[in-house]
Amino acid sequence: MRRSQLFLPTLKETPAEAQIVSHRLMMRAGMVRQTSAGIYAWLPMGFRVLKKIEQIVREEQDRSGAQEVLMPTIQPADLWRQSGRYDDYGKEMLRIKDRHDRDMLFGPTNEEMITEIFKAYVKSYRDLPKNLYHIQWKFRDEVRPRFGVMRGREFLMKDAYSFDLDYPSSRHAYNKMFVAYLKTFARMGLKAIPMQADTGPIGGDLSHEFIILADTGESQVFCHKDYVDFDVSGQPIDFDDVAGVQKVVERWTSLYAATDEKHDTAAFEKIPAEKRVTARGIEVGHIFHFGTKYSEPLGAKVTGPNGDIVTVLMGSYGIGVSRLVGGLIEASHDEAGIIWPEAVSPWGVGVVNLKVGDGECDKVSGDLYAKLGNAGREPLYDDRDERAGSKLADMDLIGLPWQVIVGPRGLKSGVVEVKNRRTGEKQELSPEAALNRLTA
Repeated sequence: MRRSQLFLPTLKETPAEAQIVSHRLMMRAGMVRQTSAGIYAWLPMGFRVLKKIEQIVREEQDRSGAQEVLMPTIQPADLWRQSGRYDDYGKEMLRIKDRHDRDMLFGPTNEEMITEIFKAYVKSYRDLPKNLYHIQWKFRDEVRPRFGVMRGREFLMKDAYSFDLDYPSSRHAYNKMFVAYLKTFARMGLKAIPMQADTGPIGGDLSHEFIILADTGESQVFCHKDYVDFDVSGQPIDFDDVAGVQKVVERWTSLYAATDEKHDTAAFEKIPAEKRVTARGIEVGHIFHFGTKYSEPLGAKVTGPNGDIVTVLMGSYGIGVSRLVGGLIEASHDEAGIIWPEAVSPWGVGVVNLKVGDGECDKVSGDLYAKLGNAGREPLYDDRDERAGSKLADMDLIGLPWQVIVGPRGLKSGVVEVKNRRTGEKQELSPEAALNRLTA
């Protein structure tokens, strides 16, 4: 993509309404445009990041054995009345009527709908287990939407729902999602710590929030310091290995970690003082095991192996896809702007032509742009006739992992500058060596 053609409305000044780092930087970097309180239009750069996060989530769900579906955003109120949640959910639910005066709602979550779909088609234990997920826009009418996409009213979610015959298989489904979440966040360059959490309006008897530590987090969290050094990214996982998956879960739940609602002061104080971490945290995923909370009132039953009728056990597993965009920025930025992890960066390399119109600068920049594109590095070529300082500041602001800076002074010596955005390290290399460095 050429910067001169890209719709990227960057701002030099921070909008007054932006309260936290991610909101400020997303607005300044031209990623989103607020259309009303808590509702945003996603502009090209923001949308590219959103789709990359969505794809990582999808791949890890598929790898765990979950199957993708897509449910409607508008749901009939009668389903929620059957589960007992229609009146209990509160004003966050947007209730509407269609032209026939039927009660409908803009779905904040999908437990009822997926249970009704399952009930319609699955009749025998032979068809279990099942885990169905979708990635869909949701709406919750927050009384005070704030912090940009971190606490908006409209947001993109991944929801998965498991159905099992008995508790051991249902717990294995929960464990598989637990491990899939660890792998998902690690791929994005995030350290997400699973913490005991309150089940809230979803309900159930077992719940973990996946929390990234950040000063602007909305929750107070408490955990053992050793979690910061735990790693799952390179560990191969066989999701059919019940004992192996359980072993990973046991390791990640072996130390103290809890959100404020589940915090046990006495247990926390048993940890050596130098190992206690008290911090703010951002929730990026939440998993629940809730047994028959929805399957019982909605009649999701199957014929068991002995001919008996069994109410299935369920779990629910959510990841805030759009929220992750803000969470990643909160976890990875500096004073100059965003620092994207490579896996979710909107473009892989920024090519900056410091003197557009100079024959050699144009030739080398254009050649690097073409070859990086052919190598699959998704380059962004800043070919605008702008001041060098402005172009470099913009490139730091949008946070691409690598920059190749092409200027007449360097080319006189046969070199371009390669900059690592995260470390700030700069190298002067020949154009060929720079290309090799960035495509190796």
